[in-house]
Amino acid sequence: MEIIKYLIDLFLHLDVHLNEIIIQYGTLTYIILFLVIFGETGLVITPFLPGDSLLFAAGTFAAKGSFDIHILFFVLMLAAVIGDTVNYWIGHFIGPKIFEKENVRFLKKEYLDRTHKFFEKYGGKTIIIARFVPIVRTFAPFVAGVGSMTYTKFITYNITGGAAWVALFTYGGYFFGNIDFVKHNFSVVILAIIFISLIPGFVEFYRQRKKRNKAVID
Repeated sequence: MEIIKYLIDLFLHLDVHLNEIIIQYGTLTYIILFLVIFGETGLVITPFLPGDSLLFAAGTFAAKGSFDIHILFFVLMLAAVIGDTVNYWIGHFIGPKIFEKENVRFLKKEYLDRTHKFFEKYGGKTIIIARFVPIVRTFAPFVAGVGSMTYTKFITYNITGGAAWVALFTYGGYFFGNIDFVKHNFSVVILAIIFISLIPGFVEFYRQRKKRNKAVID
């Protein structure tokens, strides 16, 4: 329960927490931010870490002079790309072994083959769009690795999606984060960013549910 309260406080008062970290660690904050973004994108067990909101907040502080915006962009883009790459290889090496276990329910070889075909056909679109959807971006590279999506194809979309994602939110925070309305309503803006990020996921869920209902009726 305490962890949940902490995470809620972290998201709602990200500007305060980040300011405290900057004051305490100075330039080492670049490394801390790198590790958070790496963890959010590279480790399947940490999808709850702040992503979009942290990038926006960091861009806001860059406008105040706490970071060099271009160095910040490069460091966090590197974290995002490396994170997805590690996630991909975890899925690539561990995923097939899980699928090979006959006693693991719902994990069959045919699912692995189907995932491979799906990512070979729609992989680029999936990897790029997933960057902008919390939770989904943590699992997309893992599934791509499990499905044996070719790495040369994956890394191209990984870099493209990572650069676009980090640029949108860090430079967005840099140019708009210090507008009076944003500064005075920072928590509301962060919640809005999180909500907007979730919209693609809700839309896709609705489409799939509508498709299943239509199939049942037919």
